[in-house]
Amino acid sequence: MQIALSVNGRELVRELAPNELLLDFLRDGLSLTGAKRSCDVQVCGTCTVLVDGLPVSSCCYLAADAAGSEVTTIEGLAEQPEFERLAAAFTRHAALQCGFCTPGMLLTVSALLEDGELTSREEIKRSLAGNLCRCTGYRGILDAVAELAGVA
Repeated sequence: MQIALSVNGRELVRELAPNELLLDFLRDGLSLTGAKRSCDVQVCGTCTVLVDGLPVSSCCYLAADAAGSEVTTIEGLAEQPEFERLAAAFTRHAALQCGFCTPGMLLTVSALLEDGELTSREEIKRSLAGNLCRCTGYRGILDAVAELAGVA
C-alpha cells in the first residue's frame, strides 16, 4: 500500500506493507535510527516518536496509521531551536548516561512542555512513567525536566 505523510517536516510518499510498524518504517525505510527497539510491548519508551505532536510507541503503531500525519523523530527534534535548551538541561543535570532512552525521553518531554502539562515534580514523574531508564536512577532526569518546566 502507499501512504503520504510528513517526517521531520519533509513530505513523503512511500510503499509499505499494511502491517509494517512505524518503528520499522522509520529505521529500515528512512534510516532514522534514533527510535530504538527494546520491549516491543509499549512499556519502555525507547521507540517514542511524535505523531501530530503526541508521543506514541512506534513499536506498536502501524505506519499506515500515520498516513496524513506529521511524524517527528529525535533527528527532527534536533533540527528545532528548542532542542538546544532540552539538551543543555539534560547535560547540566547528568540526565543521560548510555543514551539509549534519551531520544524517546526528549521527545516525550518536548511534547509535555509544549502542552504545559508539567506543573509539579509529581506530575513529571507520572508523565514520564512510560519512559524507562536503566542507567541514571531518574534524579537527574527529574531535575532537568523540572528546570525546563520551571517547577521548583
